[in-house]
Amino acid sequence: MKYNRYPKRDALKDYFPVPNEIFCLGLSSGEIAVYAYLLRCENRKTFQCHPSYKTIGNAVGMSKNTVKKYVDSLIEKQLITAEPTSVITQKGEKRNGNLRYTIRPIEDAVEYHYEQQMIRLESEMRCQSALKKLAEFDRKHEKPAV
Repeated sequence: MKYNRYPKRDALKDYFPVPNEIFCLGLSSGEIAVYAYLLRCENRKTFQCHPSYKTIGNAVGMSKNTVKKYVDSLIEKQLITAEPTSVITQKGEKRNGNLRYTIRPIEDAVEYHYEQQMIRLESEMRCQSALKKLAEFDRKHEKPAV
């Protein structure tokens, strides 16, 4: 009997791809962990999944509140969208369900990231320009020492 150290695995079934660009967006390790878990859960045809905050938290070792914080951040950075769902109980009552997450195209998030960097850069340049003008004004209007 031959010992097989590594069991055979189906590359499509047992693994999921993470876009390389994810590491260029300045995400925290928590954001990457939550995003990776959502990628793992997503339906590859619809790009949607609906795990609860608790399920995500158990998988990545975070509290529900921390998961919510990272989900909100991923939404803000345009990596995912989330929409509420509802369920009907056996008693016929309508209740809130889990959020339905949609994984957005990575190109949208990269473009948004670069736009935000440009906005910050332009703001910083305006601030530096204003400080330079203020320094020139101060030099022109400096009172001579007596």
